Amino acid sequence: MVRISEDLIRRRAEHNNGEIFSLEEVSLHQQDIERIEHIDKWCRDLKILYLQNNLIPKIENVGRLKKLEYLNLALNNIEVIENLEGCESLQKLDLTVNFVGKLSSVESLKQNLHLRELYLVGNPCTEFHGYRQYVLACLPQLQWLDGKEIGRGERIQALQELDAVRRLVLEQEADYIEKREEQKRSGLKETTEKLLSENQNGTHQNPESSSKAHTDAEDKEKEFWEKPCPFTPESRLEAHRHLEDKRRAKEKEREKPKNKTLRTLITADGRVMNVNEPKFDFSLTEDENNCIKLGVHMDTSLLDVDVQPTYVRVTVKGKVFQLVLPAEVKPDSSTAQRSQTTGHLLLILPLAHGEIKPKKPTARPTSVTSKQNTKKETRPVPGRELLEVDPGLAGSLANIVPKGKESSHKPLQLSQPHQHCGVEERPVSKDFVDDPEVPPLM
Repeated sequence: MVRISEDLIRRRAEHNNGEIFSLEEVSLHQQDIERIEHIDKWCRDLKILYLQNNLIPKIENVGRLKKLEYLNLALNNIEVIENLEGCESLQKLDLTVNFVGKLSSVESLKQNLHLRELYLVGNPCTEFHGYRQYVLACLPQLQWLDGKEIGRGERIQALQELDAVRRLVLEQEADYIEKREEQKRSGLKETTEKLLSENQNGTHQNPESSSKAHTDAEDKEKEFWEKPCPFTPESRLEAHRHLEDKRRAKEKEREKPKNKTLRTLITADGRVMNVNEPKFDFSLTEDENNCIKLGVHMDTSLLDVDVQPTYVRVTVKGKVFQLVLPAEVKPDSSTAQRSQTTGHLLLILPLAHGEIKPKKPTARPTSVTSKQNTKKETRPVPGRELLEVDPGLAGSLANIVPKGKESSHKPLQLSQPHQHCGVEERPVSKDFVDDPEVPPLM
């Protein structure tokens, strides 16, 4: 049974910042409510109240809503119009598709002087002969009945025939009430027999009959909906509870852990299997530092990484990615890195056995200049570097160190060219002695 709670009304009062004391409109439709309560105490300023499509059997606890103008109780289980005298401002009342069979209860609305619209479509009382004339005569303040405007001539005629119409309506009403009592008794009897049958079946059920449980459930479901029954509050309530039981059973079925077949990760003889349940893209490489690099492309952070000497296992949301390594690694020295942007997981696994490999030589560009053009060449860097010179200067540079003399403790002597570019050669004096051990003046 769903009750009207303060939390329920507060959630429905989002447009009023969650305040319920100053509410003027609240919608409580399709909440499986079975009783009207607390609203007249918590929401005294209410003007519009929606309670359609619930399981309410009686109009109650709304008499204190003095400002209430519109009350919608369509698609409920109401059988009598009552307890609305205190709603002084009531202008519209909607009781569409209920079970109002006591048409004389409409006279309780005489005190609602501002009532202008009344809807009783789909109720048993609308099938009574003289139904419309009786309502028009009893409620002179009405202007619309079941969506049809009331004319002045129609009202005058209804008032003239009121006595005869009232007798006819009361006779039909008595027959309906007697029929209704019989429906209640038969419905109570069927409910009792059904409960006894269910208890017996539950007590004497054996394991052999459990295999037919699914078939029996389908047969009972088909029988429930195909069995003819009168449209009564009891049948409507029974159908609702049947659907509610099915919904709860489905929820319990979803909550049960599924018996998933366990995949073999390691065989009985200790052989590790390669498994990729999540179907990840991955790459396995080996770098120059004797480390194995495993890159896994994934889009989630809910993972668990387990590194063993011979294999790696990554568990993602219950799914296993397991890869056998080509060589033994050191789990304690291994590291895991994951990109926060791309989600790429990188595992660096140092090898357990192996020497550190030398780094491969890297290319470094060198330039070679010639007289005709200038071009760049890329050569590998050798163990030592040699000085490269222009071939045209080879003859001049060869005489830097004189042959046959040691120059380790003496300054180097460059041979004097006879002519410099752009400089005129001066004549040599007769007294000048060219001493090869004396450096030239700069």
